[in-house]
Amino acid sequence: MGFAGAMVVAMAVDALVGWPAPLFARIGHPVTWLGRLIAAIDAAWNRASDRPALRRAAGVAGALVVIALAVAIGWIVQLVLFSGWIQIALVGILAWPLVALRSLYDHVAAVATPLQAGDIAGAREAVSRIVGRDPAALDEAGIARAAIESLAENASDGIVAPVLWGALFGLPGILGYKAINTLDSMIGHRSERHEAFGWAAARIDDVANFIPARLTGFLFVLLAPQRSKALSCMTRDARRHRSPNAGWPEAAMAGALGVRLSGPRIYHGSVTNEPWLNDGARDPHPADIVEGLTIYRRAMLLLAGLLAILGFA
Repeated sequence: MGFAGAMVVAMAVDALVGWPAPLFARIGHPVTWLGRLIAAIDAAWNRASDRPALRRAAGVAGALVVIALAVAIGWIVQLVLFSGWIQIALVGILAWPLVALRSLYDHVAAVATPLQAGDIAGAREAVSRIVGRDPAALDEAGIARAAIESLAENASDGIVAPVLWGALFGLPGILGYKAINTLDSMIGHRSERHEAFGWAAARIDDVANFIPARLTGFLFVLLAPQRSKALSCMTRDARRHRSPNAGWPEAAMAGALGVRLSGPRIYHGSVTNEPWLNDGARDPHPADIVEGLTIYRRAMLLLAGLLAILGFA
């Protein structure tokens, strides 16, 4: 349970300082280091001339290599740390870059600010940093919807999941999860190049996020202004989402705010018809992003409080 306390330390440090831009400019970030390794494996092992079965096998091997290396590094570092309270503090500080608590808040707030001021162009530019859909095709409601969806999904992927795995296993857990999540974001999508090679990355990510996504959804429900509506929307609509996991926090947030999320969107000029979450509700307004950020902030405080009880009580 000491690792739960370490994750509270990581969350507190990240909430206070984030990952400073000068530090990023000087040394990058652990996720970018993982990204370079994954890109190198993708370039070397994902050959278009190979049969799909061979490319899938290479993808399985590549994913396992990246995850095993991340876990091994975490285990070795953790092994040489002092024990007791010093270990808790050091594990928390080392885990701090792997918790995206502040950056998620800042990126979503950066969408809300220009959108509330009527600056659609500025809001489109800000939302393009956190979603992959075409920003030029988004109106005010579309921008707000994209920002809220990103907030809900990334609360699970960027904070709850790494913190949960870190609370269970310390540095090997949080580093292993970040390797899994980075693999999925880079090669786990259904493109011609990665349909076979990224199959394992996507499936492993689904498993790693199964519990965190549902936990995130329930945290949003607990902090919703009308809990029964949030719970009803989550349990009814979560499975309608294209992702087996993202639908839980997104549907919970849709019910909490009383808005509809997901639905049709445009990627690279093509319309993707996704089902609505909380269909029949109104479209989101800029103020709903701010309310979503309030629910997010309170949910993360509740999570930190629960971890503190486990780690320090």
